[in-house]
Amino acid sequence: MAGATAHKVSFLDRFKMALFLHKKNSTDSLLSILKQPTNSLLTIMVLAIALALPGIFYIMTNNAKALSSNWESTMAISLYLEESAGQQQAQELVGQLLAQDKFQSVSLTSKEQALEEFKKYSGIGDSLEMLTENPLPMVINVVPDEAKVALSELQPLVESLEKNPIVDSSSLDAEWINRYQEILKISEKIGSFISLLLAIGVLLIVGNTIRLAILNRREEIQVIKLVGATDAFIRRPFLYTGLWYGLMAGVIAALMISILSNLVASSTGRLAELYQSQYQLLGLSLSQTFTLVGIGALLGLFGSWISVRKHLKEIQPT
Repeated sequence: MAGATAHKVSFLDRFKMALFLHKKNSTDSLLSILKQPTNSLLTIMVLAIALALPGIFYIMTNNAKALSSNWESTMAISLYLEESAGQQQAQELVGQLLAQDKFQSVSLTSKEQALEEFKKYSGIGDSLEMLTENPLPMVINVVPDEAKVALSELQPLVESLEKNPIVDSSSLDAEWINRYQEILKISEKIGSFISLLLAIGVLLIVGNTIRLAILNRREEIQVIKLVGATDAFIRRPFLYTGLWYGLMAGVIAALMISILSNLVASSTGRLAELYQSQYQLLGLSLSQTFTLVGIGALLGLFGSWISVRKHLKEIQPT
């Protein structure tokens, strides 16, 4: 009696079959989403909003950082010299400061120059003409090199400069920038926490959507399990469904952020011109856009995997 002969399937054939099944499952999953446009669109839009909010917050924080860096570059220290300090002593101190590479520029404002500037900008020039003596001191204006002096090092630097015997006092309007940067740090932490909550929300939404899809196909799953289908075979279409939801939500979220950035950019540009600034609003770069879409796809895939893993175990052939 002739027995059946076993046929060994080559690796290439198995690879081609796996590729075919993945292509079929991904296409079928996409078509199943498109067959229910209303429900699918609602789900995708909710996911897109959840993905767009962290992206918008990231852009706001990124622009706030860029703005503060511009402020840092214009930071200057004013050293008010003693009344008894002479011109030569002041010039010597300027030379000493210029010899240090941590200062971008050092300039001396004489008493006469200080008085002229005060007359020009104070609005009380006529009253100053009545003074018999110039009450203003010489001022050394020091601009630190932002690449070599951090913002946190400015105050200790000022204190060290004040120790010079011909320096009477100094001014550094940096406290508000320190506060601003502390607020930025707090905002980043809050933004990270909110982003985490929204990511969990995406997982829950995708998971619930896949759960409903599994329940709608409960009888079909029972039948194919009865004929020997593996969980991996059954799981694959649902994973692709979650992937498609996340991918499309990521694309729409990126479009939302891009539209919002373009709408705000024109107003920001006009505002910057009023302050004679060249500042331009920073949007998402191409790599950041792809990252956002990728995060959406991964969250969709992970959310569907969690849901399928849980609910497939509950469905057994009867």
